[in-house]
Amino acid sequence: MFETLMITFREGLEAFLIIAIAIAYLTKTGGQKLIPSVRNACYVAIVGCVILGVVLARIGGLTPFWEGTLALTAAILVISCTVHMLKMGKHMKREITGAIDKAIANPGNGAKVAIFAFVLLMIGREGLEAATMIASLAQSNDSSHLVIGGIMGLIVAGSVAWAWSKYGHRVNLGLFFQVTAVFMVLFSIQLLIYAFHEYTESVEFYNLGIIDNAYWHAATEDWGPEGRIGAWISYSLVLVPLGFLIYSFLTSKNSAKLVSSN
Repeated sequence: MFETLMITFREGLEAFLIIAIAIAYLTKTGGQKLIPSVRNACYVAIVGCVILGVVLARIGGLTPFWEGTLALTAAILVISCTVHMLKMGKHMKREITGAIDKAIANPGNGAKVAIFAFVLLMIGREGLEAATMIASLAQSNDSSHLVIGGIMGLIVAGSVAWAWSKYGHRVNLGLFFQVTAVFMVLFSIQLLIYAFHEYTESVEFYNLGIIDNAYWHAATEDWGPEGRIGAWISYSLVLVPLGFLIYSFLTSKNSAKLVSSN
């Protein structure tokens, strides 16, 4: 549940921020007529990613080989997502508004198509990453726990995005992404070990005859989503980033009080 919460929180946060920044910028620049294109792109991206997640979960449930492959793919996506967010970070608003300016410059219906395509690509990328990661976790977790964790993650992400839009000056978004990046890297390592763990169960890997499958399967058991070490990684994925947000908000608030008192 905690892994799913962190995935939907991380991916949902970026998606919510993209939507919030795009709509706010269009409103301020007189582009309200393009806002429906933003919404339609969100609807299409959400439906498409849900379908993809269901398909991947069903495929992954066939054999340990597919479970391992999904986990490996998810690990690669986690790493790419982390690198992307470290690069984008505090410059997110500038990147998005710059792309919107280019889209608005298109004549006629070109602006609507460009805005739709831009938002679909941005939101779809986040959904694709989330769908693949969750599909990987679905092989070793109770589906009801995944749903609860996913919903909780989206609620927290939406709340943080709202707080950022209102109190953005109090939260160093770039530093926040740096903090969460550390734990996303840990999560990617966990996924890599889990992928290897599943591969040791697969017939394809066994037929290669290059390692002692039984030994390595037992050796990596604790690192899985339900293992002892994996559980601690799951807790840290949620508690530390949220703790940082709370600390950042409280310290900036106290600093503001000191400045005003002087």
